[in-house]
Formats: sequence, structure tokens, C-alpha cells
Amino acid sequence: MRSRKNHFTTDCFKRVFDYSLALFLMVMLSPLFLLVIVLQFFFFGRPLLFKQIRPGKDAKPFAIMKFRTMSLEKDAEGNLLPDAQRLTKWGRFLRASSLDELPQLINILRGEMSFIGPRPLLMSFLEHYSDTQMRRHEVLPGITGWAQVNGRNNLTWEKRFELDVEYVDNRSLLFDIKILILTAVKIFKRDGIAYTEPMFDGSSHNISK
Repeated sequence: MRSRKNHFTTDCFKRVFDYSLALFLMVMLSPLFLLVIVLQFFFFGRPLLFKQIRPGKDAKPFAIMKFRTMSLEKDAEGNLLPDAQRLTKWGRFLRASSLDELPQLINILRGEMSFIGPRPLLMSFLEHYSDTQMRRHEVLPGITGWAQVNGRNNLTWEKRFELDVEYVDNRSLLFDIKILILTAVKIFKRDGIAYTEPMFDGSSHNISK
């Protein structure tokens, strides 16, 4: 485990790196952003974005942003259909290519997220964490993380949180670069794509998908 002083230095440099890279990508990818927005409007209409309150650093709530990947179709009683029925081909493409995550660059510029860190999950999960698992909130949540590049779809929640805490204890700029490279490889191979995710109720047997 690294010292608090080393972690403080790492976190300071990481914030500069995150902000600089996010700003650079926002400018460089602006044509892609515009294209996705146009296609998003064509396939889904408004709202273009999916926003949901998630716990950030120190479990402080923030609104995570993604391009919407599901329709708003409802049943005869006015209730939204199950996720699997609302996920369209366009939505699957957005998730498979990770283009749905692009708006999270704004979350990074706001200081609410990082490129690398434990994925921000649902607020309702907080009540089920053990003290050790809760430590995943000692750092900013990330677009990708150590658990995501280590077989996310085949991990129990317990193992996933163990990897999150391992990242918290051993974080460094070199570690982040390693995770970024592994993430790029997974995206290129379309490996470990998760279209839906089960709820966490504190049971170690739950599988994260």
C-alpha cells in the first residue's frame, strides 16, 4: 500500500492529467460528438442523454451522463418495458463501441469523475457495502477501472469490489496508464461488453455483468 503523501501527489497529478486529456478529447472528438448527437436525435429523439444520480468521491451524489441507449417504450399500464426490450440496435452499438460514455468527459471536466477509478454504481448499493467495500469511494469514480479490465462480466460483486479497493490502495499514474491501455484493447476486441447489470444486495454470489 502506498503512503498517504504519495497518494496525495498522485491524485494531484491525476486531476491535471484528467482535465487536460478530457479537454483535448472534447475538442478533437467534437465532430464525432456532433455525429452521435444527430444520429441519437434520429433514432431516439429527446432526451438525448441518460442522467442518473450516482455516488462519487466520499459517496457524494452527482449526475452521471451517458448517451441514451434505450427507448422509452411503455406497456399498456404506462410502465417502462424491461431494459432488454428497450435496448435497440443503435443502443447496442453505442455500448459496444463505448460511445455512450462520451458525455462523461463533461463529468471529468467538472471534477466529478476520472478516466480511471471504480465505476460509479447505484445509490441504493451504498447500504449493502461492508466497511472495506465502502473504501472504493475514497477516490473519484472512473469511466473504466481495474475491475473492468479483469473480467468484469465473470466476476462476483465481492471480487469486483476487492479489485476496486486494490486500485484505491495502489493507484499511481503508471497504473492508470496500464488500465487505459488494457481498456483500449478490450474496446477494440469488443470484449466484456455488458448490456445489463444486476442489482447488488450484499450477497457475494451475485455476478456482475
